Amino acid sequence: MTASTQQNITDTPPAERPAQHYDIALIGSGSINSFPGPDLAGRSIVQIDRGVGPDHVFGGTCLNLGCIPTKMFVHTADLARVPAESGSFGLTESLDGVDWPVIRDRVFGRIDAISAGGEEYRASHPDNANLTLLRGTAVFTGPKRLRVALADGGEQEVTADTIVLGAGSRPELPPVEGLDEAAPLTSDTVMRMEALPASMTILGSGVIAVEMAHIFDALGVQVTVVARSPRLLRAADVDVSARITEILGRRVRLETELDTTCVTRDAEGVLLRGTRDGAEVEVRSEEILVATGRRPNSDLLGAEGVGIDVTDDGRVAVDPYLRVLANGRVREGVWALGDLCDAAQLKHVANHQQRIVRHNVTADGELRRADTLPVPFGVFTHPQIAWVGPDEATARAEAERSGRRIAVATQEYASIAYGWAMQDTTGFAKIIADADTTEILGAHLIGPEATALIQLLIQAMSTGQTARDVARTQLWIHPALPELIENALLQLTD
Repeated sequence: MTASTQQNITDTPPAERPAQHYDIALIGSGSINSFPGPDLAGRSIVQIDRGVGPDHVFGGTCLNLGCIPTKMFVHTADLARVPAESGSFGLTESLDGVDWPVIRDRVFGRIDAISAGGEEYRASHPDNANLTLLRGTAVFTGPKRLRVALADGGEQEVTADTIVLGAGSRPELPPVEGLDEAAPLTSDTVMRMEALPASMTILGSGVIAVEMAHIFDALGVQVTVVARSPRLLRAADVDVSARITEILGRRVRLETELDTTCVTRDAEGVLLRGTRDGAEVEVRSEEILVATGRRPNSDLLGAEGVGIDVTDDGRVAVDPYLRVLANGRVREGVWALGDLCDAAQLKHVANHQQRIVRHNVTADGELRRADTLPVPFGVFTHPQIAWVGPDEATARAEAERSGRRIAVATQEYASIAYGWAMQDTTGFAKIIADADTTEILGAHLIGPEATALIQLLIQAMSTGQTARDVARTQLWIHPALPELIENALLQLTD
């Protein structure tokens, strides 16, 4: 497709737009936005993006609504927590004010400009002369045919030899009576609030819930976390989960093992009702944030309508090479990546998968698998949490089935010199390894800089280094936080 053809499509009135064929169709603007490049200048590409969030911004969830803005808010919250933690160091500090509009606008003043610039670059820059950007929602009408409901009110029929699906996910509300009518906040909307509420109920106990609980508690909001489970962050190792439940429970009101039955909004705010052991519990707050999970956008694509396999939780089914499956078989020329097909819903996973798909689409050589690397998780609450590989219970169960012997080492932050300096009494690292070979099977950290410290172990697991290799073949700076990892590894090599 030439640049002039692209311009003609843009200028044609919606009702008169004919079906257009492209070499490659890309759905989404998150990680898939890295797919076009100079080496594809000879191929016609259409990128179809409905945007994310209330304003349908360009650039995907991570940039606009997820990992990047939340971490900017988390850093602000970490700074706001310093006065509360300074007393034991002989310091007297105070938090004199929280200016929510300034905090919010610092974040989105940068992000919105990046989003707008990214859209403008795709739509009109000479580098993208072979690319047509369509803003709207794409729905499959055939194996390689899409109908795009355009943002301008028209429609565009699109066919393509290759289709790459990166349509992402969106917040999902649980089936609680009155919840939808109560107009709750979600991760898509909470960071753009006009003003901080005096109090907030957070419904959920996973990653989004614990990060948001830290942010808003640190900024002076009275936070209540409502969870069906007895512990927060159930996906983590049980010891990590128990520890963060204990720590956050000292900062916010926790209502665990509570089955939410209804939510109503009135002139005073929001009232959540639930039951625990047969007794009714009420939680009242000015606002409610629903953080119970995100659903893949397979339904918006009409995937099942054209025979694409979709899992019970809404994910598009793919093989290890990220080829889309239809009726259990590969649908040639259709690929998927990111939240749409992966339960992890992590940006670094989506970025890796984009690189894999791009190679498999463009290379003439052997296909690459996307499932060969350990997947790490990071939670930017306070303290940080990170893990990679199976938790201890899973590792022991797998070892029992296989006859493998495992060893587990736990090292407290309080046992290393820099941990003394920080006066950390709650953080620890747990490393799981093969007892005979010292192969590292998994790692679980809670404490300062956990998301950075775990990278030493991610690298080892990804490159085949054993605990013995990592611990014994390098010098470790003393005193520094990585000694936490060194000392845990040394336990596994004695």
